[in-house]
Amino acid sequence: MSTKDVIYNQAFASIADFAFDQSVVEVFPDMIERSVPGYNTIIAMTGVIASRYAQPGSHYYDLGSSLGASTLSMCRQLSPDQGKIIAVDNSEAMLQRCREIIADSQGPQDITVELQLADIRQVSIENAAVVVLNFTLQFIPPADREAFLQTIYRGMRPGAVLLLSEKILFDDDKLQQLNTDLHHEFKRANGYSDLEISQKRSAIENVLIPETIDTHQKRLQGVGFCSTDVWFQCFNFASMVAIK
Repeated sequence: MSTKDVIYNQAFASIADFAFDQSVVEVFPDMIERSVPGYNTIIAMTGVIASRYAQPGSHYYDLGSSLGASTLSMCRQLSPDQGKIIAVDNSEAMLQRCREIIADSQGPQDITVELQLADIRQVSIENAAVVVLNFTLQFIPPADREAFLQTIYRGMRPGAVLLLSEKILFDDDKLQQLNTDLHHEFKRANGYSDLEISQKRSAIENVLIPETIDTHQKRLQGVGFCSTDVWFQCFNFASMVAIK
Protein backbone atom coordinates (compact mmCIF):
# COMPACT_ATOMS: atom_id res chain seq x y z
CA MET A 1 0.00 0.00 0.00
CA SER A 2 1.33 3.42 -0.99
CA THR A 3 2.26 6.02 1.63
CA LYS A 4 0.13 9.17 1.39
CA ASP A 5 1.77 12.17 -0.22
CA VAL A 6 2.05 14.96 2.37
CA ILE A 7 5.33 16.49 1.12
CA TYR A 8 3.83 19.95 0.57
CA ASN A 9 1.15 20.03 3.26
CA GLN A 10 3.10 22.47 5.48
CA ALA A 11 4.09 26.00 4.51
CA PHE A 12 7.75 26.42 3.50
CA ALA A 13 9.66 29.71 3.61
CA SER A 14 11.24 28.78 0.28
CA ILE A 15 10.44 26.00 -2.19
CA ALA A 16 13.28 23.89 -3.58
CA ASP A 17 13.09 22.54 -7.12
CA PHE A 18 11.30 19.20 -7.31
CA ALA A 19 13.58 16.14 -7.32
CA PHE A 20 12.95 12.41 -7.51
CA ASP A 21 14.62 11.74 -4.16
CA GLN A 22 13.85 9.27 -1.38
CA SER A 23 11.00 11.38 0.00
CA VAL A 24 9.26 11.26 -3.39
CA VAL A 25 9.96 7.54 -3.82
CA GLU A 26 8.04 6.80 -0.61
CA VAL A 27 4.86 8.52 -1.81
CA PHE A 28 5.21 8.37 -5.59
CA PRO A 29 2.32 6.00 -6.43
CA ASP A 30 -0.08 8.08 -4.35
CA MET A 31 1.34 11.35 -5.70
CA ILE A 32 1.02 10.50 -9.37
CA GLU A 33 -2.42 8.87 -9.14
CA ARG A 34 -3.81 11.90 -7.29
CA SER A 35 -2.05 14.38 -9.59
CA VAL A 36 -2.32 13.00 -13.14
CA PRO A 37 -5.84 12.51 -14.51
CA GLY A 38 -6.12 9.29 -16.51
CA TYR A 39 -2.81 7.93 -15.24
CA ASN A 40 -4.08 4.41 -14.58
CA THR A 41 -5.67 4.22 -18.04
CA ILE A 42 -2.42 5.34 -19.69
CA ILE A 43 -0.40 2.76 -17.76
CA ALA A 44 -2.82 -0.10 -18.48
CA MET A 45 -2.93 0.71 -22.19
CA THR A 46 0.86 1.00 -22.37
CA GLY A 47 1.04 -2.76 -22.01
CA VAL A 48 -1.80 -3.35 -24.46
CA ILE A 49 -0.23 -1.13 -27.12
CA ALA A 50 3.18 -2.74 -26.51
CA SER A 51 1.69 -6.18 -27.16
CA ARG A 52 0.21 -4.95 -30.46
CA TYR A 53 3.60 -3.77 -31.72
CA ALA A 54 5.73 -6.53 -30.19
CA GLN A 55 8.27 -8.22 -32.46
CA PRO A 56 10.12 -11.44 -31.58
CA GLY A 57 13.56 -10.91 -30.05
CA SER A 58 13.12 -7.15 -29.63
CA HIS A 59 13.84 -4.61 -26.92
CA TYR A 60 11.10 -2.70 -25.09
CA TYR A 61 12.38 0.48 -23.44
CA ASP A 62 10.80 2.23 -20.46
CA LEU A 63 12.77 5.48 -20.34
CA GLY A 64 12.33 7.36 -17.10
CA SER A 65 10.88 4.23 -15.53
CA SER A 66 10.52 5.62 -11.97
CA LEU A 67 8.96 2.77 -9.95
CA GLY A 68 8.30 0.62 -13.03
CA ALA A 69 4.56 1.04 -13.60
CA SER A 70 4.94 1.03 -17.40
CA THR A 71 7.46 -1.82 -17.20
CA LEU A 72 5.04 -3.96 -15.20
CA SER A 73 2.23 -3.13 -17.61
CA MET A 74 4.37 -4.44 -20.47
CA CYS A 75 5.41 -7.48 -18.42
CA ARG A 76 1.77 -8.49 -18.14
CA GLN A 77 1.32 -8.39 -21.91
CA LEU A 78 4.62 -9.64 -23.35
CA SER A 79 6.11 -13.14 -23.42
CA PRO A 80 9.80 -14.13 -23.00
CA ASP A 81 10.24 -14.99 -26.69
CA GLN A 82 9.40 -11.41 -27.63
CA GLY A 83 12.68 -10.12 -26.16
CA LYS A 84 13.39 -8.10 -23.04
CA ILE A 85 12.32 -4.90 -21.31
CA ILE A 86 14.99 -2.32 -20.52
CA ALA A 87 13.93 0.11 -17.79
CA VAL A 88 16.12 3.19 -17.30
CA ASP A 89 16.07 5.93 -14.67
CA ASN A 90 18.63 8.42 -13.35
CA SER A 91 17.33 8.35 -9.76
CA GLU A 92 19.11 5.70 -7.72
CA ALA A 93 16.38 5.87 -5.06
CA MET A 94 13.68 5.28 -7.66
CA LEU A 95 15.56 2.44 -9.35
CA GLN A 96 16.28 0.64 -6.09
CA ARG A 97 12.60 0.62 -5.16
CA CYS A 98 11.71 -0.34 -8.74
CA ARG A 99 14.04 -3.33 -8.49
CA GLU A 100 12.21 -4.51 -5.36
CA ILE A 101 8.79 -4.07 -6.98
CA ILE A 102 9.80 -5.96 -10.12
CA ALA A 103 11.31 -8.80 -8.08
CA ASP A 104 8.12 -9.14 -6.04
CA SER A 105 5.91 -9.07 -9.13
CA GLN A 106 7.73 -11.28 -11.64
CA GLY A 107 7.43 -15.01 -12.08
CA PRO A 108 9.77 -17.50 -13.81
CA GLN A 109 7.75 -17.36 -17.05
CA ASP A 110 7.79 -13.58 -17.38
CA ILE A 111 9.77 -11.58 -19.91
CA THR A 112 13.26 -10.53 -18.79
CA VAL A 113 13.57 -7.05 -17.27
CA GLU A 114 16.92 -5.25 -17.23
CA LEU A 115 17.24 -2.17 -15.01
CA GLN A 116 19.76 0.57 -15.80
CA LEU A 117 20.81 3.57 -13.70
CA ALA A 118 21.62 6.19 -16.32
CA ASP A 119 20.76 9.48 -17.96
CA ILE A 120 18.28 8.38 -20.61
CA ARG A 121 19.89 10.77 -23.10
CA GLN A 122 23.07 8.66 -22.88
CA VAL A 123 21.41 5.26 -23.37
CA SER A 124 22.05 3.40 -26.61
CA ILE A 125 18.67 2.48 -28.13
CA GLU A 126 18.91 -0.69 -30.18
CA ASN A 127 16.52 -3.20 -31.76
CA ALA A 128 13.50 -1.47 -30.21
CA ALA A 129 9.95 -2.54 -31.00
CA VAL A 130 8.47 -0.24 -28.35
CA VAL A 131 9.84 2.82 -26.57
CA VAL A 132 7.87 4.33 -23.67
CA LEU A 133 8.31 7.91 -22.48
CA ASN A 134 5.53 8.26 -19.93
CA PHE A 135 5.84 11.74 -18.37
CA THR A 136 9.59 11.79 -18.99
CA LEU A 137 10.37 14.06 -21.96
CA GLN A 138 8.90 17.01 -20.05
CA PHE A 139 11.84 16.84 -17.61
CA ILE A 140 14.46 17.04 -20.38
CA PRO A 141 15.59 20.56 -21.42
CA PRO A 142 13.63 21.58 -24.55
CA ALA A 143 16.87 22.22 -26.44
CA ASP A 144 17.83 18.53 -26.01
CA ARG A 145 14.51 16.98 -26.99
CA GLU A 146 14.86 16.75 -30.76
CA ALA A 147 18.31 15.14 -30.64
CA PHE A 148 17.09 12.73 -27.97
CA LEU A 149 14.12 11.67 -30.09
CA GLN A 150 16.39 11.26 -33.13
CA THR A 151 18.51 8.83 -31.11
CA ILE A 152 15.39 6.89 -30.16
CA TYR A 153 14.10 6.84 -33.75
CA ARG A 154 17.38 5.51 -35.14
CA GLY A 155 17.34 2.65 -32.64
CA MET A 156 13.79 1.52 -33.46
CA ARG A 157 12.86 -1.31 -35.80
CA PRO A 158 10.61 -0.61 -38.81
CA GLY A 159 7.00 -0.63 -37.64
CA ALA A 160 8.00 0.11 -34.03
CA VAL A 161 6.00 2.48 -31.82
CA LEU A 162 6.88 5.29 -29.43
CA LEU A 163 4.46 6.06 -26.59
CA LEU A 164 4.81 9.63 -25.34
CA SER A 165 2.76 10.89 -22.40
CA GLU A 166 3.14 14.52 -21.29
CA LYS A 167 1.64 17.44 -19.46
CA ILE A 168 0.68 19.83 -22.25
CA LEU A 169 0.15 23.52 -22.97
CA PHE A 170 -2.55 25.21 -25.06
CA ASP A 171 -2.01 28.04 -27.55
CA ASP A 172 -5.39 29.49 -26.62
CA ASP A 173 -5.10 31.37 -23.31
CA LYS A 174 -8.71 30.63 -22.36
CA LEU A 175 -8.24 26.91 -22.92
CA GLN A 176 -4.97 27.01 -20.99
CA GLN A 177 -6.71 28.62 -18.03
CA LEU A 178 -9.68 26.25 -18.24
CA ASN A 179 -7.54 23.12 -18.26
CA THR A 180 -5.27 24.42 -15.51
CA ASP A 181 -8.32 25.12 -13.35
CA LEU A 182 -9.81 21.71 -14.11
CA HIS A 183 -6.53 20.04 -13.17
CA HIS A 184 -6.48 21.89 -9.86
CA GLU A 185 -10.08 20.85 -9.19
CA PHE A 186 -9.05 17.26 -9.92
CA LYS A 187 -6.29 17.54 -7.32
CA ARG A 188 -8.64 19.12 -4.76
CA ALA A 189 -11.11 16.29 -5.32
CA ASN A 190 -8.26 13.89 -4.55
CA GLY A 191 -7.56 15.55 -1.21
CA TYR A 192 -4.85 18.08 -1.98
CA SER A 193 -5.20 21.48 -0.31
CA ASP A 194 -4.69 24.82 -2.06
CA LEU A 195 -1.41 25.15 -0.14
CA GLU A 196 -0.17 21.80 -1.43
CA ILE A 197 -1.21 22.61 -4.99
CA SER A 198 0.50 26.00 -4.88
CA GLN A 199 3.76 24.77 -3.33
CA LYS A 200 4.01 21.74 -5.66
CA ARG A 201 3.47 24.04 -8.63
CA SER A 202 6.31 26.30 -7.43
CA ALA A 203 8.60 23.31 -6.93
CA ILE A 204 8.03 21.90 -10.39
CA GLU A 205 7.69 24.97 -12.62
CA ASN A 206 11.42 25.20 -13.37
CA VAL A 207 11.84 21.44 -13.70
CA LEU A 208 8.86 20.29 -15.78
CA ILE A 209 8.63 22.29 -19.04
CA PRO A 210 5.44 21.42 -20.97
CA GLU A 211 4.78 22.05 -24.67
CA THR A 212 1.75 22.04 -26.96
CA ILE A 213 0.55 18.91 -28.73
CA ASP A 214 1.33 20.63 -32.05
CA THR A 215 4.95 21.17 -30.97
CA HIS A 216 5.27 17.52 -30.00
CA GLN A 217 3.74 16.24 -33.23
CA LYS A 218 5.84 18.47 -35.48
CA ARG A 219 9.01 17.35 -33.69
CA LEU A 220 8.04 13.68 -33.96
CA GLN A 221 7.31 14.06 -37.66
CA GLY A 222 10.53 16.00 -38.12
CA VAL A 223 12.68 13.17 -36.80
CA GLY A 224 10.97 10.70 -39.13
CA PHE A 225 7.88 9.15 -37.55
CA CYS A 226 5.35 8.47 -40.30
CA SER A 227 2.20 8.48 -38.17
CA THR A 228 1.48 10.40 -34.96
CA ASP A 229 -1.71 10.93 -33.00
CA VAL A 230 -3.14 11.60 -29.57
CA TRP A 231 -4.82 8.44 -28.32
CA PHE A 232 -5.73 9.78 -24.87
CA GLN A 233 -6.24 13.20 -23.30
CA CYS A 234 -7.70 14.43 -20.03
CA PHE A 235 -7.41 18.16 -19.27
CA ASN A 236 -3.76 19.20 -19.71
CA PHE A 237 -2.37 15.66 -19.87
CA ALA A 238 -2.12 13.65 -23.09
CA SER A 239 -0.60 10.45 -24.44
CA MET A 240 0.57 10.16 -28.03
CA VAL A 241 1.61 7.33 -30.33
CA ALA A 242 4.25 7.71 -33.01
CA ILE A 243 4.82 4.88 -35.49
CA LYS A 244 8.04 4.37 -37.44
